[in-house]
Amino acid sequence: MQTATVEAVELGGNVPDFSPIGMFLQADFVVQVVMIMLLTASVWGWSIAINTWGRVKEARAKADEFEDVFWSGSSLDELYGSMQKAPDHPMAAIFVAAMREWQRSLGSGRKGGIDKVTVQDRITKVMHVTTGRELDRLEGQVSYLATIGSASPFVGLFGTVWGIMNAFQAMAVSSNTSLTTVAPGIAEALLATALGLVAAIPAVISFNKLSTDIGRYANRIEGFADEFAAILSRQLDERDH
Repeated sequence: MQTATVEAVELGGNVPDFSPIGMFLQADFVVQVVMIMLLTASVWGWSIAINTWGRVKEARAKADEFEDVFWSGSSLDELYGSMQKAPDHPMAAIFVAAMREWQRSLGSGRKGGIDKVTVQDRITKVMHVTTGRELDRLEGQVSYLATIGSASPFVGLFGTVWGIMNAFQAMAVSSNTSLTTVAPGIAEALLATALGLVAAIPAVISFNKLSTDIGRYANRIEGFADEFAAILSRQLDERDH
């Protein structure tokens, strides 16, 4: 108790607050700005991760339902009629785009003059374009997670270096080399590094996980597009016989 009292007197009665909020309030303005940036990046990263995970989960669930109906043997025209106005997931959007081009190609073709190669090429291109657009929409801002994960540690390191510079400058001005003088400034500086890691680690993990999930889903809908193109190709062959 006596030692603590002596230290408080030496510090002018102001005992440093080593809680995260206390260190933030006592930090240099530049270090405070760095901390705010890192906290904002962390919240933004979590928001991107949670929203994207929800979209991917919903897209997979709806794809399961769609494939159950698609492979059940029901009429493609009936299925197209039920969802042509508002396809609500990527696989349905690809199906609708292909069926729309299929009907346009057959409707605009002259009697006996339909070029199967041209029709197949159009349908394939339409599905390819639709697949790219839907995957971009599904991915959203996932790429920003990689930026947060790679940049946050360096931003935190900048805050740490700046804070340590201030701590040593304060020590030089006061001509006091005791740990009591330099410890608060170093602790505040290291908090910036800690916040950088808090922002970066979840962002990197989320980016890797979401990239893998989106890649698997992309392979799934591309496989469906290939199978559907083969089905339409067989129907074209049957029309010639």
